[in-house]
Amino acid sequence: CFHRTFSTMSMLCRVSQIRRCAASLSQAVNQVAASRQKHTLPDLTYDYGALEPHICAEIMQLHHSKHHATYVNNLNVTEEKYQEALAKGDVTAQVALQPALKFNGGGHINHTIFWTNLCPNGGGEPQGELMEAIKRDFGSFQKMKDKMSAATVAVQGSGWGWLGYDKESGRLRIAACANQDPLQGTTGLVPLLGIDVWEHAYYLQYKNVRPDYVKAIWNVINWENVSERLQTAKK
Repeated sequence: CFHRTFSTMSMLCRVSQIRRCAASLSQAVNQVAASRQKHTLPDLTYDYGALEPHICAEIMQLHHSKHHATYVNNLNVTEEKYQEALAKGDVTAQVALQPALKFNGGGHINHTIFWTNLCPNGGGEPQGELMEAIKRDFGSFQKMKDKMSAATVAVQGSGWGWLGYDKESGRLRIAACANQDPLQGTTGLVPLLGIDVWEHAYYLQYKNVRPDYVKAIWNVINWENVSERLQTAKK
């Protein structure tokens, strides 16, 4: 009897230890997952004043360190709340959080692309396969530029103008998105080049004259980055 009792107690102790280990492991895994899921503000590869005179340093600093940072912070907070809602099975809360996920997630996605689409020694015309695709789908580089500029300037309120890649047709397309709606998530087009026409992107320098800002930004477009995005999109 004593041996059976001792054996039972020993087994219970082992079960308890296994449960504690499993709980600790689960907690560690969740902590690692949480740390991996945290979004961060990407560094720029150029100084805030590097795009002058086309985009002034003050705009770049505010746009990157304040506006983009806010989207990142709010996205992380929203995702934490969403994970809590998932764990609780609270579908109502999950649905209620969707607009914040779309807005802040889109803001982070869009701006992360935007910074790489720009560079101090940009402008001019693209080369190689990108240029050939532009000529094929728009007739000429100038026609593409004019069409994208017109679509971007015409955005009502805040939003973005985009040059995107349509995987189904294998062709380039121009689109406009309202607010921070991400291009691929809302249209299916893979984003290649984006122009931000929220007022915080240009108002300090260009006031309410959006067309002048859109005209100027072509002088700092990083066509090498756009070409790389096209190559990736076609894979």
